[in-house]
Amino acid sequence: MQRELQWFEEVKRVVGITKTRELNKNKETPMMVFRREHEKLRKDGEEWMKKTADSYTITAALIITIVFAAAITVPGGNDDKTGKPIYETEASLIIFAISDAISLFTSTTSLLLFLSILTARYADEDFLYKLPKRLIYGLVMLFVSVTSMMIAFSATLYIMFGQGKPWILFPIAALACLPIASFVTLQFPLLVELISSTYGHGILVVECEDHWFRIRYGPKSGAGGVVKEPFADVSHLIDE
Repeated sequence: MQRELQWFEEVKRVVGITKTRELNKNKETPMMVFRREHEKLRKDGEEWMKKTADSYTITAALIITIVFAAAITVPGGNDDKTGKPIYETEASLIIFAISDAISLFTSTTSLLLFLSILTARYADEDFLYKLPKRLIYGLVMLFVSVTSMMIAFSATLYIMFGQGKPWILFPIAALACLPIASFVTLQFPLLVELISSTYGHGILVVECEDHWFRIRYGPKSGAGGVVKEPFADVSHLIDE
């Protein structure tokens, strides 16, 4: 749906603003024709976006619960006399506090972004930039949250069991990398595709010998970074 909106916006730029306001024989503007012909695609995009955002919302909510509980339970306990953390001068406790705070803030931000996707109006124009941007930012925040959470958990393990045992850092770091690597492996392709379609390849629509062509340009296009494709539906939206 986003790609279709991108070429439609490019057609509007090529033909001029006056053409976009003209009516066809059915008294429809080009945008009205576009919405009618892409209604099923819009519904499919809405369904996919809601399912994706719903899954990430659950994940972000779980992370918020975990890191908030960890924040109010200081590793190693507090001093009975002063009430301050016993390991307050240890670098590992500082790392834990900073990582836990980052995880809490970023997971909350990602939760709000995913909720904004679920409550969006899902107009055709929203699929162009608004919804993809929210999903991109939400995924980035969620990745930072997961990474910070694992760092905080690793610092907690070191505080509890690693005092005077520096060798324990190696198995802790190796195990902490597993969920981070899994997240990157499973979700990074989706993030790359979203970034590429939103900020990467452009579309240029040109008319040549009474035929419309869609030209894609970008790092993944063909030789010279340009691919020329026949595009029959553009004139249909304008001249119908």
